[in-house]
Amino acid sequence: QVQLVESGGGLVQPGGSLRLSCAASGRTFSGYNMGWFRQAPGKERGIVAAITASSGTAIYADSVKDRFTISRDNAKNTVYLQMNGLKPEDTAVYYCAQSSGSLLYRSAGNYPYWGQGTQVTVSS
Repeated sequence: QVQLVESGGGLVQPGGSLRLSCAASGRTFSGYNMGWFRQAPGKERGIVAAITASSGTAIYADSVKDRFTISRDNAKNTVYLQMNGLKPEDTAVYYCAQSSGSLLYRSAGNYPYWGQGTQVTVSS
């Protein structure tokens, strides 16, 4: 049974930073690609970033490129999302997800395992 537990969300002022963490358990973490998604009220869940199992490749949504960085520590079974230069439009529930395929997918449908989400609110 795969379990993903996010942490690190909260309220931050525009221009601020947060680091989200996602601790994984249940299967060999280093064997699977990981992703971060977000969902704002009234909007569909969309990709923020994803990273390959070996950390060799990462992809980002255009809206967060150059501001957010995804990374992982396979020894700690944890994936991170460093968020800098936060904007009010980054406000959403952020979800960690684990893929079962070998490609880096942007679609939520390609991630069978999900965390419960953590709220990020960017407001002054």
